[in-house]
Order: sequence, then C-alpha cells, then structure tokens
Amino acid sequence: MDNRTLKNLLYEQVARIGKAVSSPKRLELLELLAQGEKTVETLASELSTDIKLTSAHLRALKEARLVTAQREGKYIIYRLAGSDVAGLWVSLRQVAEEHLLELKMALSRMVADPANLAAVSRETLLEQARRGDVMVLDVRPRDEYTAAHLPFARSMPVAEIEQRLAELPGDREIVAYCRGPFCRWSDEAVALLSARGYRVRKILDGVSEWQAAGLPVELGGISP
Repeated sequence: MDNRTLKNLLYEQVARIGKAVSSPKRLELLELLAQGEKTVETLASELSTDIKLTSAHLRALKEARLVTAQREGKYIIYRLAGSDVAGLWVSLRQVAEEHLLELKMALSRMVADPANLAAVSRETLLEQARRGDVMVLDVRPRDEYTAAHLPFARSMPVAEIEQRLAELPGDREIVAYCRGPFCRWSDEAVALLSARGYRVRKILDGVSEWQAAGLPVELGGISP
C-alpha cells in the first residue's frame, strides 16, 4: 500500500465519526446517553420522533462504534461506548459556541437573565458544596442522577420540586443544574423557586461538562 492510499484510509476512518455525528438528532442522542443508559422507547420520546427513526439514528452511531446496545428482556438498552464519547459531544459543542454566532445568540436568548447564573468557578462551587454553604440541586430524572451526578448534589427532578419545598434550605443559596447548556429544566427550577422566595441560581454545566473539565463526579448512591 503506497503512502497516499494509506493516508486516504486513515482519514476515511476518522471521517466515519464525523458522518455519524452529522445529524442534529444523533448529537442529541449522544447528550441523552451521556446522562446514562436508556431504552429506544425512552430515547424516541425524548427526541419527539418515532421508534423506527430513532433506531435508524442509533444504528448509525453504533456502526461508528460510538454507542453499544444490549437486549434486556423485551427492551434494547443503549449506552455510550465510553466516557470519551461524552467528551466528544462537549468538545463539538464548545467549538460551535466559539465560532458560530448563531449558536451564541441562541444560547444568550436561553439565558434570559444573566443574573440567574452562578458567578463562581467550578472549583469554587465544589468547595462551597463541600462546606455546605450552598445546596447543589440536580433537577434531572432520578435515574440520570443515579447514573452520575455532581458531588454533594441532591436529586430533585423539576416535576417534584413544588411537592418537596420543605426539603430546601431558606438560609443558603441553591444552585440548580441539569443536562448541560441546552437543557431548560434548570431554568424552570430557578423560576419556580425564585417566585417562592428562595435564593437560587443555575450553572450551565451538566455531568459531561464537569467530567470534561477534569472534575470528579459521583456514581450511584442516594441523594443526601
């Protein structure tokens, strides 16, 4: 094999990854699976697409070795092939944020009030949570919290917050997070709790962003 043919082969193999993530729905699937393993039915519901189309997208990701699948009874469970795949999603999004004005503008519209963002570094927030100075609130579904969550975070899915207000502190700040910058549940939590007099802000990070920054996450366990 001559040098040109070899180089063509190498680039073609890397391009398989690019082709697999060239669909917006497949990118969303990577973000969803970064939260933990999920069935095809759950993923289809999250994407607001039918199972057949969702399966086709998953098949493309599986052919590129980005996800794996395992049958458990009548369900097929999908999961990421490795934590580096979650990192790939974060890196792609960060590059897009840096270079695409349209994405920057869309994200700025999502953060209607910048004052709602916690103005501390990840390391500072981790130390504040360790000392108990703030409560970190994970507003994702409980199974995603169980798969992995930020250190010292309490699980409180956004749909449960109104029924669990008694569990929240009135004397310290609450910092909410969900799946990452594109997730709106933390905005809902901030609006709901602010209206009830709580001091609350949000961070744009999810578990994947935290891991990509080299910070620890906690696996499994029960909400403190």
